Amino acid sequence: MIRILKWVGGALIALALAALALSYRAEPQSIEYGMTFSARYAEELGLDWKEVYGAMLDDLGVRRIRIPVYWDAVEEERSVYSWGDLDYQMHEAEARDADVILAIGRRVPRWPECHVPSWAEKLSWEDQKDEIRAYIRAVVGRYADEPALALWQVENEPYLSVFADDQCGALDEDFLREEIALVRSLDTRPILITDSGNLGTWAGAYRSGDVFGTSVYLYFWNERFGAFRTVLPATYYRIKVNAMRLFFGARPAIVSELSLEPWLAASIGDVSLNEQLSRMDIKKFWEIVEYGRATRFGAHYLWGVEWWYYMKTKHAHPEFWDAGRDVFGS
Repeated sequence: MIRILKWVGGALIALALAALALSYRAEPQSIEYGMTFSARYAEELGLDWKEVYGAMLDDLGVRRIRIPVYWDAVEEERSVYSWGDLDYQMHEAEARDADVILAIGRRVPRWPECHVPSWAEKLSWEDQKDEIRAYIRAVVGRYADEPALALWQVENEPYLSVFADDQCGALDEDFLREEIALVRSLDTRPILITDSGNLGTWAGAYRSGDVFGTSVYLYFWNERFGAFRTVLPATYYRIKVNAMRLFFGARPAIVSELSLEPWLAASIGDVSLNEQLSRMDIKKFWEIVEYGRATRFGAHYLWGVEWWYYMKTKHAHPEFWDAGRDVFGS
């Protein structure tokens, strides 16, 4: 029995020392901040998305932008592509020497995870894959020559099944690899693959792309537990990324989604202002920013600019927008 206890104790000490070693990550001299922007979400909030986009660029001074390319928006009618909104966003970014990540595929940022045109929903999965290939070729062909384009993101958190199975079905990993290979064949820019920080294993996503991105969420809500805060310390992210590098080699890693808006399970129009502020107030905002810094990732793409503008212009709560201005140093 004593021998077993000594063995267990030794194993625990070894694990603790390994975790301590893996938790080391040099603090970056500065953090490059960016923003995810969804014209669709801005419109859902009753905003003029071009106004929000312009304010994000000029008032906040954002120069790194992640933009979802919604399949159901650019190809609402089969084989008929609408580029106006994306062209506008790319050209406005280029005019300000901003760098853009275009997120392409069936699953891109914002609920309901997968954004499939109504005409494509009626197709079999095999036929739908043919259409996704055509959509990817069209998007890459359209924007590969854009000087503002820095990265392609292929799918969004494809290995995370928790929130997506009902909308997207199970991951077809072979097809994900095919999508990545297709983008590589069409353009030389690096490819970003993302995973959940709290729930993802990271291994599949980390190995698949040239750049790895993780989401970082502190505050959650669900029907069973209500509102709650993660128990994971920021060092968890340092240990996790160092473990990935140890097993799969070094590559750039960023925070692709640092959530700075309330976690809601209903349309924002159905949620009271008090409830929104209970889920995300300015104290939590700065707590999350500091938590993000403690992960020691060198680039963070923030999440929530549309809501900040909505709170400022619709509800006389400018503190989130003003805080965003402070983060971007404008």
